[in-house]
Amino acid sequence: MGKATVIPFGPQHPVLPEPLHLDLVVQDETVVDVLPQIGFVHRGLEKLVETRDYNQFIYIAERICGICATGHSVGYAETVEELMGVEVPKRAEYLRVIWHELSRVHSHLLWLGLAADAFGFESMFMHCWRLRERVLDIFEKTTGGRVILSVVKVGGVVRDIDATQMAEIIATLEGIKDDYTKIMNTLLTDTSVKNRTVGVGYLSAEDAAALSMVGPFARASNLPYDVRSFGRGAYGDLVDFQPIVATEGDCYARVKVRCLEVLQSFDIIKELAAKMPAGPIEVAVKGAPAEGAEASNVLEQPRGECYYYARGNGTKNLERMRIRTPTSQNLAGMTVALKGCDLADVNMIILTIDPCISCTER
Repeated sequence: MGKATVIPFGPQHPVLPEPLHLDLVVQDETVVDVLPQIGFVHRGLEKLVETRDYNQFIYIAERICGICATGHSVGYAETVEELMGVEVPKRAEYLRVIWHELSRVHSHLLWLGLAADAFGFESMFMHCWRLRERVLDIFEKTTGGRVILSVVKVGGVVRDIDATQMAEIIATLEGIKDDYTKIMNTLLTDTSVKNRTVGVGYLSAEDAAALSMVGPFARASNLPYDVRSFGRGAYGDLVDFQPIVATEGDCYARVKVRCLEVLQSFDIIKELAAKMPAGPIEVAVKGAPAEGAEASNVLEQPRGECYYYARGNGTKNLERMRIRTPTSQNLAGMTVALKGCDLADVNMIILTIDPCISCTER
């Protein structure tokens, strides 16, 4: 073996779409150790709860990350609602989950296009993003926004989806599903994709559990942990929700889990649309969180469990807001998956883990 060399990877990299910074310790062409460095895009958003009231901060929360925006607004709103003892109308819970699952679809389609581009499948990249545009069109018709929706508020949602719009959404998703299934099957059966991903970036189920991995990264290592199975909100009305898992623990397993989760989200949206209850979409929220009141909440973002914590101080400005994102949980597992890989595979392994540095550094 040659002498060990430290190679800085990122935060600005010509292929990796995230501002991730790693110091790779390399011997010859093999990565022997990985040291992640974070803080490059830190914006101090959590500090703003001291100068923005709890209603204003929801618009900051959803700007933590554009791709995860709806999830962050829902997670924050649910935390403050628990803090203040607010019960949200059932219809609002259904609408939140439908928009959140649509966001999961658009996040996974974005990721799949980037992964296909890394494989050299330029046409598949275009097809994935073409389908994603149809999801963004649904957002625009129902909320007025395409990425940042600003539709969730403390106490419910600000817009409704009537029966005609819902039928149009389901019809659109059926068309997307047909096209997507063909793309997914092409990707998962392609020999060149398997050559690049099977057995690469392995993380065992034992390591995934010991390092508290979350999301598709963990479920691809046979760790069946999904916050949606807790049955909170509208998820509790699903007939049968089972986390999608794979046993291989490699890059191919992570690709497969995310591909299948898109189809699962289609089914969730269709089921909830058929069960949509009538009634109001919001309740009036008055007053402020009590002095010393605390609340926490977890939500399954596209990349995994996101934890929210809030503490009140008797005013409309929260005393503390803390968010632990899935990528910050998964950094330890990422270093394990990278150790022992070829230098040429680093970019592919990171892409299949799908880190979100904007969420991580806030």
